[in-house]
Amino acid sequence: VDGRHLQDSFQSRFIRMSMPAPPRLLDLAGQSLLRDQASAIAALELLPMELFPPLFTAAFAGRHSETLKAMVQAWPFPCLPLGALMKEQQPHHETFQAALDGLDVLLSQEVRPRRWKLQVLDLRKNAHQDFWTVWSGTRASMYSLLEPEVAQPMRKKRKVDGCRPRPKPPLAPVEVLIDLCLKESTPDESLAYLIQKVKQRKGLLHLCCKKLKIFAMPMQNIKMILKIVQLDSIQDLEVNCTWKLSTLGKFAPHLGQMANLRRLLLSHIHMSSHSTPAKEEQCVSQFTAQFLRLHHLEELYLDSISFLQDRLDRVLRCLKTPLETLSITNCLLSESDLTYLSQHLNVSQLKDLGLSGVSLTNMSPGPLQVLIERASATLQDLDLDECGIMDSQFTVILPALGRCSQLTTFSFCGNPISMAVLENLLRHTIGLSNLSHVLYPAPLESYEDVRGTLHLGRLAQLHDRLKQMLQELGRPGMVWFSANPCPHCGDRTFYDPEPILCPCYMPA
Repeated sequence: VDGRHLQDSFQSRFIRMSMPAPPRLLDLAGQSLLRDQASAIAALELLPMELFPPLFTAAFAGRHSETLKAMVQAWPFPCLPLGALMKEQQPHHETFQAALDGLDVLLSQEVRPRRWKLQVLDLRKNAHQDFWTVWSGTRASMYSLLEPEVAQPMRKKRKVDGCRPRPKPPLAPVEVLIDLCLKESTPDESLAYLIQKVKQRKGLLHLCCKKLKIFAMPMQNIKMILKIVQLDSIQDLEVNCTWKLSTLGKFAPHLGQMANLRRLLLSHIHMSSHSTPAKEEQCVSQFTAQFLRLHHLEELYLDSISFLQDRLDRVLRCLKTPLETLSITNCLLSESDLTYLSQHLNVSQLKDLGLSGVSLTNMSPGPLQVLIERASATLQDLDLDECGIMDSQFTVILPALGRCSQLTTFSFCGNPISMAVLENLLRHTIGLSNLSHVLYPAPLESYEDVRGTLHLGRLAQLHDRLKQMLQELGRPGMVWFSANPCPHCGDRTFYDPEPILCPCYMPA
């Protein structure tokens, strides 16, 4: 009997698990309400606040534009995270437009609705990920977002002789939060409609952008968009364009208005062959002067910037705060640039230093050794890939590397280093308890010829030797793996310990 009971219990559980969950009563009620648009809109005045998110979700999915428009006007929470909902469902221009139209109607009213609490329309797709699933407010972390602000008790007006009634305070603007990525010649349909609304409700609708990426767009269109963005809201800026120095000069005044900028990435700025030295100096000065106004900058990435040579001091001199990240990659620098960097950069908070693609072959290793030494108390990630560092230079910086007590990752691929120096590096850094990953170049002994052809068997033997040393010195968990570009296609081949080959090494 017990066996039959157990079998029946198992079967019933299996059937319950395999059957789709029936619709919740709440979902059915919402669907029923949305079938009658007039009733749905009329019900909003009395609808409990905890029912707004599921009803809004259903209206958005069903593209009930008029109901959405009305719900935005009656939204009972300080924030409407529309972007998270657009990420889950395929965005539709009509529904997005309906939400903006609802906000527009709201802002046009001199007397705002009784239940209105909306302060922020959040269009960022990666913000408030769980709002729409945790709509009941059961998690403590959601209370600040879900619960409207406690209304202040009404005070009776006292009639005072000779006193005129105070003028009404101006209506607080609603903020629209968005992450912008400008990669087309003109804004897309939804962004264009948003820009139109912000222009129409100037002062009442603030367009705030925490992250701004610029890939490709005419400067006149960029300026048009930046003119309506609250520039002091931008904290993360990426300019990944192929710009002339003169174009950067035109953009520079906007950069200076981003007073709360924390991260700046600037890539592929080249000098025109037709530009005069005086014009170049003017553009460089326009750009570097903006750093004087960036009091919160923490991360600076400069990639393929043609004007830095013999001018790096002008950028660094204008920095107002110590950086946590400095990455200068694929740039031409002079020895005086490196010397200034080593002596004058404020390294008190420097955690990440990258000089990948900066040729150091013909430079004294002294400045680099001083820089690493000065940053040794805080440095966590160091990238010296493709710097052309030779054995003699690398040997000079080894003692400084051995003092980087916080170092977790060190990468120096693409440098012509011998096996003896690699073993010496391992001995210098074995005591760094935080160092977990070292990405090193294939040692010189592993090449068959001057053309850069690797002898894979020899490389595997050398790699095994390093692994054995790690084992003997008590650090088997430290990951050392090699990577070197293929001489034929440029793709990296990784070895840990077996090679992950690029197609060039595959048999035909």
